Amino acid sequence: MAKKDNRFEKVYSQGALDIVEIWVDKETGVNYIFRASGYAGGMTPLLDRDGKPVVSPIIND
Repeated sequence: MAKKDNRFEKVYSQGALDIVEIWVDKETGVNYIFRASGYAGGMTPLLDRDGKPVVSPIIND
């Protein structure tokens, strides 16, 4: 079975018990923020000051 590349890449991480991470979708470049505390957590698109999604440049490997 061929190795499947992961679509999302973690680009930032902070904390141990209260976790904040930023993930980038490598196909679209859209940034997502993930927040976890204890047994709860959630992920949502990271927005700029105008309410538009933050998009990183896509680098094709």
